[in-house]
Amino acid sequence: MNIIIVGCGKIGTTILSSLLAEGHDIVAVDSNPDVISEISNIYDSMYVCGSGTDCDTLTEAGVEHTELFVAVTGSDELNMLSCYIAKKMGAKHTIARIRNPEYNYKSLGFLRQQLDLSTSINPDLLAAEELFQVLKLPSAVKVEYFSHRNFELLELRLKENSPLCGARLSELRKKYEAKFLICVVQRGEEVYIPDGSFQLQAGDRIGLTAAPSEVQKLLKMMGILQKQARDVMILGASRMGYYLARMLLASGTNVKIIDRDHQRCQEISEKLPGAVVICGDGAQQELLLEEGICSMDAFISLTGMDEENILISFFASSQGVKKVISKVNRHELHFIAEKLGLDTLISSRSVSSNVLSRYARALQNSLGSNVETLYKLMDGRAEALEFRVQADFPMTNVPLKDMRLRSGILIAGIIRNRKTIIPSGVDVIQSGDRVIVLSAASGMHDLSDILMQ
Repeated sequence: MNIIIVGCGKIGTTILSSLLAEGHDIVAVDSNPDVISEISNIYDSMYVCGSGTDCDTLTEAGVEHTELFVAVTGSDELNMLSCYIAKKMGAKHTIARIRNPEYNYKSLGFLRQQLDLSTSINPDLLAAEELFQVLKLPSAVKVEYFSHRNFELLELRLKENSPLCGARLSELRKKYEAKFLICVVQRGEEVYIPDGSFQLQAGDRIGLTAAPSEVQKLLKMMGILQKQARDVMILGASRMGYYLARMLLASGTNVKIIDRDHQRCQEISEKLPGAVVICGDGAQQELLLEEGICSMDAFISLTGMDEENILISFFASSQGVKKVISKVNRHELHFIAEKLGLDTLISSRSVSSNVLSRYARALQNSLGSNVETLYKLMDGRAEALEFRVQADFPMTNVPLKDMRLRSGILIAGIIRNRKTIIPSGVDVIQSGDRVIVLSAASGMHDLSDILMQ
């Protein structure tokens, strides 16, 4: 697919890398020649130096033949204008990054309609929504939803004292009555789509699928259920912090926000009168202790510095906070954070690139089956895809045990008339079903791709 990306900052380069890995033809546009020079030495793509609102620049980038145009500069207004001009010049689909809360809560629908935007992305809001889901189920490192929340996939980190350590997957299905499936395991740098003989170890990161009605019961039986966070401390009054605090307050959660910027504290206290806002340096342990960090159910560090987030989160963990979350955008720091025991990390860059990958994959779908949802799992090393099954899928009504699936593929769930099926070998796929597929590789565009050729 021909794609143009305008804006090669942190978000733009992450999206560029992700879409190049998907095999798309990318033209990157940025007005800074130094940025173009730097990234051209890293990524094998086409580059144009110029403004995303300049018609000559867009013509040079090939906008009239572009299936997807993405504007992710630091200016919401520039992104919207770029998309508007690109659409007028022939781009089929346009996506703008729009971060300002005023746009997102008051006039986003109007702007999309008037500018003929295909969609918009807000990295901070997307990351905040992901954090909110985790805080509702703190036992998980990450929570993904499929088929209008009829199906859940949880990522969990197995600690030394976990009752799952040392168990084979076939034993777990017999031991626990709930219907669930451990469908993917990350161990170090390796990712496995496990079979029944696979034995779990401490430190494993597992992907577990279950019907929403079964999740709480299952985690309780396993002895790893944590109560929903009711008292939350957020370090950093950023846009992401604002969006998250707004969601938490609406759900009845007590929220305390700490930031060293006096003006920002004033702004957020006016916008969120239900939150307790403290102006101070959250890097000072004395301040965190005075503000009651030890009594918090969750602590989320969202400052602009990855290193600071990691160190302060480590302190919070040492004070016995049960759920600690850190914003870490730089992938090379993830390993350090995990070594310190910080297993729940959030990156607005990664969340945004996943959304764009999902959208681009959907545009490429064949007519036989459609990707409804796509999530990158295990730090991008695996994928979970939701397909809608059409009548011409060649293996309808064939027992799963009789299907010849490609290596590294697992059918993790079937949703039929809003009923969730955790499949066994005797279950079948029917026309109209939604099917959840786990893959250790990337690049699937059609449900038929799961079958051996």
